[in-house]
Amino acid sequence: MDALLKHVLEAGGGVDRWKGVSSFSSRITYGGPFWEFKGQADFVGTDAVEARVHEQYLRAVQESTGRVVEFDKKADRVTVTGPDGDLIESLVNPRADFEGYTPDTAWSVAQMAYFRSYATWHYLVEPYLFTYPGVEAREVEPWVENGEAWRGLSVTFPDTIDTHNDTQLYYFDDAGHLRRMDYQPVVNGYSPTAHYVRKEETVDGFVVATQRRIHIRNEDRTPDLSWTPITLDLSDSRFS
Repeated sequence: MDALLKHVLEAGGGVDRWKGVSSFSSRITYGGPFWEFKGQADFVGTDAVEARVHEQYLRAVQESTGRVVEFDKKADRVTVTGPDGDLIESLVNPRADFEGYTPDTAWSVAQMAYFRSYATWHYLVEPYLFTYPGVEAREVEPWVENGEAWRGLSVTFPDTIDTHNDTQLYYFDDAGHLRRMDYQPVVNGYSPTAHYVRKEETVDGFVVATQRRIHIRNEDRTPDLSWTPITLDLSDSRFS
């Protein structure tokens, strides 16, 4: 195992602790102009989210409407249902539905549900996700920002896991806590992204990122901090 990955896993709670839980749930408040720009303004708000730790599965219930989103990678399906259980939209093999899309392409309800589901699941299950079969992680050059040098981890994912893109970069402080992620979502026309963890807390021995801020990444890899397309704020988190 890569030395940095080992350090990160230990700092995040330890592999044995991760193996001993089956799910992670949280209230997540999503904000920012991205959702409206993509044609789905009502995705702003708070969801009650539950993610399975040992498989890519996520269920989210929107608190304001009762709408339910369910993403199951094993079935390769995302479904959106109303509070009464009636189907609103669904997609099988949802990744293929974005073929040829650009950052300016509007999304359907099911497409937005898919994007948010696979992305949120990643954020909740990392760094344990890096130990999944077929995932490869290796230390790369650090990233220096505001006088701090963060150690870099390049992580490549297999086709069995839906991701923003095949290889993503993660940057950690000396304590082994995540500070920044770099990726280019395939579904959004490979738009360069810099994703920051601004706050964290310890829950049941796990380090949980409670405030995430997602920015456009400039050509020199610096973030455009003039605006924040997506925000995520977590509360009432627990493992079971």
